[in-house]
Amino acid sequence: MRIDQLLVQRGLASTRSQAQRLIADGVEWLKMEPSGEVWKRVAKNGDEVPEGAKIRLLDDSEARYVSRGGLKLEAALQQVGLSVAGLRCLDVGQSTGGFTDCLLQAGAQSVVGVDVGSAQLHPSLRDDTRVLCVESVNARTLCVADLIAAYADSTGEDGPFDNTRDSDDGWDDGDDFDDDNARLPLDASDDAEDEDAELPPEFAPPFDLLVADLSFISQTLVLPAAVPMLKTGGLLLTLVKPQFELQPGQVGKGGIVKDPAMYPIVEQRLREACADLGLTVTHWFDSAIEGGDGNREFFICARKAG
Repeated sequence: MRIDQLLVQRGLASTRSQAQRLIADGVEWLKMEPSGEVWKRVAKNGDEVPEGAKIRLLDDSEARYVSRGGLKLEAALQQVGLSVAGLRCLDVGQSTGGFTDCLLQAGAQSVVGVDVGSAQLHPSLRDDTRVLCVESVNARTLCVADLIAAYADSTGEDGPFDNTRDSDDGWDDGDDFDDDNARLPLDASDDAEDEDAELPPEFAPPFDLLVADLSFISQTLVLPAAVPMLKTGGLLLTLVKPQFELQPGQVGKGGIVKDPAMYPIVEQRLREACADLGLTVTHWFDSAIEGGDGNREFFICARKAG
């Protein structure tokens, strides 16, 4: 069997692309030679290896998370000095779940993941009771009703929704939810316990931490809907991909940002967007891991003001 396929079959890699990165870092298989068993280095992705062969990874860092996004976030958390133990998190642009995987392995209490696509989240995370997967939702219009509907789907429950809510709704006063972003079930009572029955506390806004890994859309278009779900004093930590924050004429051929003069423009644009949403930027730094397409990437960290 092809070694990249075998790595996926064995569960050593989540995808073929991840397997190929593992191979580039070093993979060996145990081969029987006349002189005895010998560890043989895999030369390329298509190398054929006996299906039952013993395999070892020379560098398993690539396989630590379901996607390399987890490695990016891991390095960013270290850079900021942030412990996520016990935090309730919102992951926008969840996709395969690299950020979600990183947060859970670092001790996060729960993660609500939002993605415009569907059927992308790794099965190990989809089956994790600490994860609520909100699929086929455009983050530009994200609201609490989307979370409630996803939870109802995951539990097999359903019910009508209404756009109104009582002023005594269980949210803290500073959580700046408007009526459009706080739709509740028609049969929800004013009692907080009844609301929790519809959306458990671990999956209900406001969240302690907002992370995001977005492609093909500017964060400036998504943050206005996502930031209101962040608690006062909560943190935002998002991966910035300059090619999606600039105008088409500012991005080079193949979607690569080649002009370093563009990076300060991206930073200023994100800083202004954060300021408009009541966020104070605390860190701006390079991602420790380069984008898969060769683009330089950054992280921005900001705290929501009281």
